[in-house]
Amino acid sequence: MKRKIDFLIIGSGIAGLSYALKVAQHGKVCMITKANEDESNTKYAQGGIAAVMYSPDSFEKHIQDTLIAGDGICDEEIVRMVINESTERVNELIAWGAKFDKTESGEYDLAKEGGHSEHRILHHKDNTGYEIERALLAAIHKHENIEILDHHFAIDILTQHHLGKEVNSRTPDIECYGAYVLNLRSNKIETILAKTILMATGGAGHVYSITTNPTIATGDGVAMVYRAKGRIEGMEFYQFHPTSLYNPGESPSFLISEAVRGFGGILKTIDGNEFMQKYDERKSLAPRDIVARAIDNEMKTRGDDYVYLDCRHLDKAELIKHFPNIYEKCLSLGIDITKDFIPVVPAAHYMCGGIKVDKEGRSNINLLYAIGECSSTGLHGANRLASNSLLEAIVYSHHASIAAVEDSKAINFCDAIPDWDAEGTAHPEEMVLLIQSLREVQAIMTNYVGIVRSDIRLQRAFDRLEILYKENEALYLKTIISPKLCELRNIINVAYIIIKHARERKESRGLHYTVNYPKTTNYES
Repeated sequence: MKRKIDFLIIGSGIAGLSYALKVAQHGKVCMITKANEDESNTKYAQGGIAAVMYSPDSFEKHIQDTLIAGDGICDEEIVRMVINESTERVNELIAWGAKFDKTESGEYDLAKEGGHSEHRILHHKDNTGYEIERALLAAIHKHENIEILDHHFAIDILTQHHLGKEVNSRTPDIECYGAYVLNLRSNKIETILAKTILMATGGAGHVYSITTNPTIATGDGVAMVYRAKGRIEGMEFYQFHPTSLYNPGESPSFLISEAVRGFGGILKTIDGNEFMQKYDERKSLAPRDIVARAIDNEMKTRGDDYVYLDCRHLDKAELIKHFPNIYEKCLSLGIDITKDFIPVVPAAHYMCGGIKVDKEGRSNINLLYAIGECSSTGLHGANRLASNSLLEAIVYSHHASIAAVEDSKAINFCDAIPDWDAEGTAHPEEMVLLIQSLREVQAIMTNYVGIVRSDIRLQRAFDRLEILYKENEALYLKTIISPKLCELRNIINVAYIIIKHARERKESRGLHYTVNYPKTTNYES
């Protein structure tokens, strides 16, 4: 039996949730998520959302900060569109119930983060994403047209290729009709047909060994679209957050928000010396690509496992007030951030590339949209400006919802889609193969395709990954479908794309830094 839905959404972060609230006025909505409904990268976004709220800030200042951070690869038209809508879209979030911190005078307490020239980050303590997710889910649950299927894993999208068909930008030769979805409670694969499909699956941090992303961030959306011949771009630009808490054995890594440096925290070597002045005049407030490379260089040249973030000079009461969760987490490990250094290391954090989309979130596959971290809109370019991600998600959910509603009016369901043909027999000993292959992929990516790269490292990564790809595809064909098997398949696909794009870029640009093509001048980004 096939399920038929007007609007299918894969993912349950800020992008998918805000989109759902808008399209639900025009038809039945089904959201599928492979874990709990609130488990997404949004939930773990500590810092906040960037928006122009008060003078002396301006749209133009925010635009220029974004373009500088993107190191010459941003699409300026997209940057202007997103930034110019920032205030309106944030006010919409507030209307849905999101609560951001205010000062005693009643104005929003705006923070400043690396790469920003003004205070413009709205936040809720140091768990802003959790607050946004809470508010949007509360609004979702009140809407009778929205159904959330948690613990449902999207295996692949349903597409048909029209070979020989004349193609233009509005009539692609590939069409999407829905998705095959594994119900993790019944272990049955369901066929969900939809008039329009939104990919909002978030990031792929678990391609790397050390990441701030939740365990669900395995690049599922990008991998599914790649296998369906969708256009993927900019995957060489993977952002490493400079400051995750150094706590060996903990996964995912606990994030020490960018806002802590914006509040006045200073990066130092383990012997207590400040070092960022050697790399950028903005010191600890330089953009993430510069800070992450600086920390990486200090650790490698000194042979240290981490650096320190020093907050001891800051007002104790205000520090705890602004960062209560960070304070409690560190205290649980015996670190009092008001008295002790915080040990930090860079960690894989945000995917700046992804599924190529236009201004309305349309991919090159007809009726398939992509928004949020899994998409590549042109906003981030070679390096994301801090706290622009949540803003991008709500702006694009608005544009995509308008386009999807219009597109859905002329669409009929494709009843000719066959049900999943399940083959293969599971063997208990194969789980150890999946676990070991995952560790190998993550080690390859961390050691050879990390913050600093080289041609020889990328070649070695490509050669090693090819072996793992062939082994896993053979396993996939003969084994009963499981989430772990599919996630490994997706991680290998995404790792391949990152390596491929990194090898094609013969320059150092933003987050992609290679010793074979070093920049000869200081960074402006």
